Amino acid sequence: MQEIVANTEMYFRIILSGILGFIIGWDRSAKSKPAGLKTYTYVAISCALITIVSIESVVTFNGSLIGIRMDPMRLTAQIVSGLGFLGAGVILKNGLQVKGLTSAAMIFFVGGVGIGIGAGFYGIVICATIVAFIFSRLGNYFENKEFILKPNVRRKEKI
Repeated sequence: MQEIVANTEMYFRIILSGILGFIIGWDRSAKSKPAGLKTYTYVAISCALITIVSIESVVTFNGSLIGIRMDPMRLTAQIVSGLGFLGAGVILKNGLQVKGLTSAAMIFFVGGVGIGIGAGFYGIVICATIVAFIFSRLGNYFENKEFILKPNVRRKEKI
């Protein structure tokens, strides 16, 4: 419990990034763009998570070896590059139709979760996962409603 109180700002950052990613995705869905609610939410939360882990890692690991200069997040940067490559592999384009964007964002997000757990940031990673799950469920709900049009779907006109 003490960790949660001490790290309130980090949890707020995750929640705020989820809210903002959701709003941006909502706007994109309303414009019938291929990437929508869930895609932007996953990317926003995972980027916030990776940034927080990077910043906190410097503080956590910097003084552990006196006289030795090290960059504990160098490998993390390479993981993120690899996740981008992996995510690009699941994106498929067929004419004007694009599939796999949310899957690519989820791969990136899960990579952020793995990096966070690997660095020992259990609480913030659990928070990020819960926030992503909640907003993903909300995304599913809103995507199925009439006021968000999916590509190539039109409302029935009343006569």
